[in-house]
Amino acid sequence: MGEAKNRQKTGKPSPLSRKRRRQRLIGGSLFAAALLAVIGGVFWLTSPSLSGPTALPTAEDQPPFPAERDRLGVRIGDPDAPVVVREFADYQCPACADFAANHDRLMEEYVEPGKVRFVFFDLPLRQHQNAVPAAKAARCAEDQDAWKPMHDRLFERQNDWSSADNPQRLFSDYAASLGLERRAFERCMGLDRVEREIRESRNLARDLRVTSTPTVMVDNIPLRRANWAQLEAVIERELNAAQ
Repeated sequence: MGEAKNRQKTGKPSPLSRKRRRQRLIGGSLFAAALLAVIGGVFWLTSPSLSGPTALPTAEDQPPFPAERDRLGVRIGDPDAPVVVREFADYQCPACADFAANHDRLMEEYVEPGKVRFVFFDLPLRQHQNAVPAAKAARCAEDQDAWKPMHDRLFERQNDWSSADNPQRLFSDYAASLGLERRAFERCMGLDRVEREIRESRNLARDLRVTSTPTVMVDNIPLRRANWAQLEAVIERELNAAQ
């Protein structure tokens, strides 16, 4: 009697059929395991509950931040605030644009109530051809009390000016649309003073061995992950310690 006819009589599956079934089961199990790993990873990265005191970065082995050099950055908030958040950033850096989405919340919840002072340092990376002109645009907007609006506009329109051969015209258009005096803004863009401010900010980063952007510090504590969950958790811990 042939093997096929014998299986029809006995009802037993063929070895090939059993092998295929095992492969489907193994494949399904591997897919489920991979899916659980992805979900777990996302939860670990975003869950503030896992950023408890024992999981957060501390000031251990970190030298004090040279607070007198905060003058090299753009300073926002009460000079006597108990906590200082410092950011080294590059306007052409996509990760910096992602972190900048947290700024409004930081201002509203901590800077405006006087709990935190925010200091922004320019760290234009050398591989980004338009990072220095963008930093100059923000500094020149600061001269007309519009640093934050220009800072936000630069990150919002990052894709528009990053690859431009000459982004100056775009920056002047941004300034005009924000209500700045265009001629004063364009004169400022050519000043040696602004170049010097950005150079000194970059030199500070070099002295502190800050090489990547965004680098975010709460007082002298560098965050391991530049996201809101960790930033908020470290700020709250330091505020409680300051009381």
